[in-house]
Amino acid sequence: MNRLAGEASAYLASAAHQPVDWRPWGEEAFRAAREQDKPVLLDVGAVWCHWCHVMDRESYEDPALAALLNEHFVCIKVDRDERPDVDARYQRAVQALAGQGGWPLTALLTPEGDVFYGGTYFPPEERHGQPSFRGVLERVRDVFHEHRDRVAGSGREVTGHIARLLIETGPGALAPSVLDRGAEHMLQLFDERHGGFGSRPKFPHPAAVDFLLARWWDTGEEHWRAIVESTLTAMASGGMYDQVGGGFHRYAVDERFIVPHFEKMACDNAELLKAYLHAHAAFGTPLFARVAEGIVGWCLDVLADGERGGFGASQDADVGLDDDGDYFTWTEDEAREVLGADEWEAARRRWDIWDPGEMTHDPRKNVLWVARSIAEVAADLQRDEPEVERLLESARAKLKLARDGRPAPAVDRAIYVGWNAMMAEAFLEASAVLGRPDCAAFALRTLERLWEGAMSPEGALWHRADRPGGPVLLDDQVQAASAALAAYQHTGSAAWLDRARSLTESFLARFADPGGVGFLDAAGNAGIGLLSRSVKSIQDAPTPAPNAVAALVLLRLAAVTEDRPFADTAERTLTAFAETGSKGGLFAATYLRAVDFLLKNACRIVVVETTTSDGAVRGAALSAYRPRKVVVHAAAGAVQGFAGPGALVCAGTACAPPAADGPALRRTLETFGRAG
Repeated sequence: MNRLAGEASAYLASAAHQPVDWRPWGEEAFRAAREQDKPVLLDVGAVWCHWCHVMDRESYEDPALAALLNEHFVCIKVDRDERPDVDARYQRAVQALAGQGGWPLTALLTPEGDVFYGGTYFPPEERHGQPSFRGVLERVRDVFHEHRDRVAGSGREVTGHIARLLIETGPGALAPSVLDRGAEHMLQLFDERHGGFGSRPKFPHPAAVDFLLARWWDTGEEHWRAIVESTLTAMASGGMYDQVGGGFHRYAVDERFIVPHFEKMACDNAELLKAYLHAHAAFGTPLFARVAEGIVGWCLDVLADGERGGFGASQDADVGLDDDGDYFTWTEDEAREVLGADEWEAARRRWDIWDPGEMTHDPRKNVLWVARSIAEVAADLQRDEPEVERLLESARAKLKLARDGRPAPAVDRAIYVGWNAMMAEAFLEASAVLGRPDCAAFALRTLERLWEGAMSPEGALWHRADRPGGPVLLDDQVQAASAALAAYQHTGSAAWLDRARSLTESFLARFADPGGVGFLDAAGNAGIGLLSRSVKSIQDAPTPAPNAVAALVLLRLAAVTEDRPFADTAERTLTAFAETGSKGGLFAATYLRAVDFLLKNACRIVVVETTTSDGAVRGAALSAYRPRKVVVHAAAGAVQGFAGPGALVCAGTACAPPAADGPALRRTLETFGRAG
């Protein structure tokens, strides 16, 4: 009997029809495994995961294979977005055994929850050196019963090994050399030819972009600016960015950011939105503003709950199991059919709509990417550039209208607290940098929904705002505290500052490691199997590491409130990870951003407003780029030397002369305390 009917998770609900006797994660499933003396099959996936759907269709919807599973295994299905705490632990275990992780995660466990075999996708028949899934299950069944002691010993050994890996602390001295080593690691991985870091598959790494942007501002060294600009430009020009509908797909399978994995995630787009906003504010690059507008547009169009506030979690890559990004790609005939003759000639040159296209499963299909500049297209068509821009904008609108008529990939409407907080904070920044007050209004509605729907009686936030109860995780607390602090800076409302402080004090009390320094990912380290093991990580995987975000929240809160104990706790936390974090480089970029905030001068902007202020000073404070910036609000007369509106900028122990208006404040922020 499949037990997934009625589950709130979209991934679990999508498997409720399968003939496998699936159970959700919980004590009941492991108790059944112990009573029936069966191994546990753990499947961890997500509704947006293409290969999860493939394995569902090939294996879990096969009645014969389901019969084997139901007779010899207790089967548990987990949504990795719903239970990131379960996923984090079992990913590490399978990586240790198989050398790789990912989704679908396929783990074989003892009834006690220890992993003794695992992998990711298994095909239904032996293929390219991969064993068939049936063959794997039959061997596991036999080994489990015939070599029980060996299986149990192997499981305990893996658990012991993983328990050590899950605690990533490694104390060391906090010094500029930590930042230097991190930057050098990023420089070594930078792809000078194509932009971005590493080769294929290529991920965006927005935290690294932010870290290097601050490094450019601090040092004036142009190679850091070049890395930021080339990376953001390459991502914006490739097919990883949706040239028609806006927003970013999760990652690219090639080194040029052209062919994506087509799922779109709220968490990825939130961090990328901030990176493009910061770079536009720093450089004034129009492309970066257009991309930021595209992300905002996609989020509002596809993810947003317009009535209540909040953002869904993701948009699937595919409509059905037999396509691979077909909703997002175009044949020549499909594009030509909806475009006028002139639009078609411009569009095919700009976005590389030629036969053959980029999709190997169907070479007729084209991923739209920026293959030629406006100037090159104009020269080719013998038209002026403004006319080509008009043709392309018209073509984009027509392609989007036509695509909107296609069956669209499903959207997971779950309101996850951490991801919504990340998006709300990004939308607050978009409001300031892009001049979009609607973004701030929606961000504040979203945050109100988190507090109303997810706040537990104990003063901590549940993982979901649209379903009371469930896990209470560090990531949700620190991201929500960060967003509340941003809401205070953007609105001047003391209520948001109170929420940020209250949530910070809550995670300090609930998640601090009782046996050391730093914060555990879940409150209480009790649970089934590997959930009994503590996780204290500093790697971005790929969302920002919660310990690093916690440190940033503490440092920002200390700068706003001038409450030194918050900064002291942040320093102890960062010191506990100094050795590990400095070696993490690209993959510990959020940690490096926190160390940067600690070691260098925070920029404290005290904005003084009156009842008749026009908001220009506040707007300049919020929209100008300045690393390590915090905005504090004060009434006229509360700051010495201010009878009317203005701002006072301090960095370290020095303060600039008061700025009386927005332009003066911008000039101060651009120059005060900057090297050279």
